[in-house]
Amino acid sequence: MNYDFDKITDRRGTGSLKWDVAENELPMWVADMDFMTAPAITEALSKRVAHGIFGYSIVPDEWYEAYTTWWEKRHGFKFDKEWLMFVTGVVPAISTAVRKLTTPAENIVIQTPVYNIFFNSIINNGRRILESPLLYKDGRYDIDFEDLEKKLAEPQTTMMILCNPHNPVGKIWDREKLERIGELCKKHHVIVVSDEIHCDITAPGKEYIPFASVSEACRENSVTCIAPTKAFNMAGLQTAAIMVPGEALRNKMYRAINTDEVAEPNAFAVPAAVAAFKEGGDWLDSLREYIQKNREFSEEFIKKELPVLKPVYGEATYLLWVDCSELTDDCDVFSEYLRRETGLYICEGSEYGESGRKFIRINLACQRSVLEDGLSRLKRGALGYQEYLKAVRG
Repeated sequence: MNYDFDKITDRRGTGSLKWDVAENELPMWVADMDFMTAPAITEALSKRVAHGIFGYSIVPDEWYEAYTTWWEKRHGFKFDKEWLMFVTGVVPAISTAVRKLTTPAENIVIQTPVYNIFFNSIINNGRRILESPLLYKDGRYDIDFEDLEKKLAEPQTTMMILCNPHNPVGKIWDREKLERIGELCKKHHVIVVSDEIHCDITAPGKEYIPFASVSEACRENSVTCIAPTKAFNMAGLQTAAIMVPGEALRNKMYRAINTDEVAEPNAFAVPAAVAAFKEGGDWLDSLREYIQKNREFSEEFIKKELPVLKPVYGEATYLLWVDCSELTDDCDVFSEYLRRETGLYICEGSEYGESGRKFIRINLACQRSVLEDGLSRLKRGALGYQEYLKAVRG
């Protein structure tokens, strides 16, 4: 079946967080796609709406079956229904894990630059952030295991939040690295919370490795957060899951999500997720192809038109991480300039930790015509910024 990802749907005036901007502005910041979701999901929701009664909802067997079947067929990981629990979102689940599996003032390790909301979940709950910066060389990222073990070994470190695949750098961690993380965390008695929300948006031919599938150490000492929301563009429906193989840890998380009241679905959360995983595979594969072409187009454009910027090689997510170190040492100022002078609204890299200060993040999940507009604005803004810096420096 053919899907028209070039079709533009006007999102202004719909209460969209992303598109609540000035008329001349083009938002390419938050990880929210501009494509309509898979037709099967719309049909399932229309059927639910037509019923006309929206009372309290249960989590039926078909929800568990949809998740377990998808992960087995799509990601080669067979897990038990009993390991799975509904949650209203990945972020609420992470915050709950932080609150209920650690105590105030303890350290939580994150690998920066990383998803900015991890910082919020840690700080807002009175815990301490312990950054283990990723190694960056020749446009690619890797793990600094020497530094990571040093941080994990600190007596007050009790949790690590892993991003797999990694947002914003688009890295898919391989089995060997995940296994080593699992072994180190077990050795130092550190619980792993693995955010795998971007796992279904990988480049065609690329596959992610579920952390819990790698080894017994990974499986028994982890809480994995998964959802159809990023891949199928339905974050506003508040539907996700946690997968916890270890019985003791699972019992703690079951109580935690229920006492935090993030374990009950709204009327649309279950049918949307079931439709996505049972009937959305073909749509998703077409989407991945489209996003990959957008990524390649963006990389070629920047290399040709803006050699002062360097796109970072990415295998997952629909986000482009761009090295601006040859242009500026502070992308906060550069991002403000872009928005003010061109209307292009992107994310400054410092949101993801200090090691991201010389980078920007651009959302590629949009129609090609919109992407071309955004890249044109980026070029105009970057060239203008060079002249601006010359004038400022005299």
